[in-house]
Parts: sequence; C-alpha cells; structure tokens
Amino acid sequence: MKRLLLSLLLNAVALIVVAQLFESFRLEGFGTAILASIILSILNVIVKPILVVLTLPITFVTLGLFLFVINAITLMITQGLIGSAFVINGFGTALIAAVILSVLNLLLNKLIRDTVLLNK
Repeated sequence: MKRLLLSLLLNAVALIVVAQLFESFRLEGFGTAILASIILSILNVIVKPILVVLTLPITFVTLGLFLFVINAITLMITQGLIGSAFVINGFGTALIAAVILSVLNLLLNKLIRDTVLLNK
C-alpha cells in the first residue's frame, strides 16, 4: 500500500514538472495532479494492456517506440476525463510529455529505491 501511494505521489510530481516545462500542458494544482495520477494508473492497468495487444505488430516493428504513442493516448484520455483542470493542447505535446514522464518516473523511482536500500 505504501508503495502504491508513493508511486502515485511520484507520478503527480512528474506531471507537475512536465506542466512547468510546456505552456500547452496545464494542471490546475497538486490535487489535479494527484487525480490525474490516479486516473492514469487505472488506465495503465485496464486500457493500456488492450492497446498494447492490439498494436503489437507496430510496436514490434518500431522496436517498442510505439509504446510512447500508447502512453500519449492514455494521457489524452486522462485529460479528457478530468476536463478543464488538466489540459494538453495537441497530440504532439502529449507524445513529448509521455516520453518525459517515462524518464522522470524512471529516475524518481530509482532515486527512491536507492535511498530506501541505503537506509536498510
């Protein structure tokens, strides 16, 4: 449970960082970032596997790079569900944001994992 909450919090922080980088990617506040993180997590569990299976040939041909497109699609679905509190202007912004979010989440999770391992 702690790991899930930490993951949601780190994802919300990554969303806020991306919102600071782009004018066309807006979040109204930390509460919206948490809500977006929760919805994104649910979509990653339910919708993303379906999209991955349906697009397996193109994902294979692109050596996995199409997964960023799938991540961008889930971001666009998330912003559609939240409404005006979370706005992404254009699929290109969503695609770049998906790449940056993936890298940020990787770095933040590694940082937390290394810190926790050092404290044991």
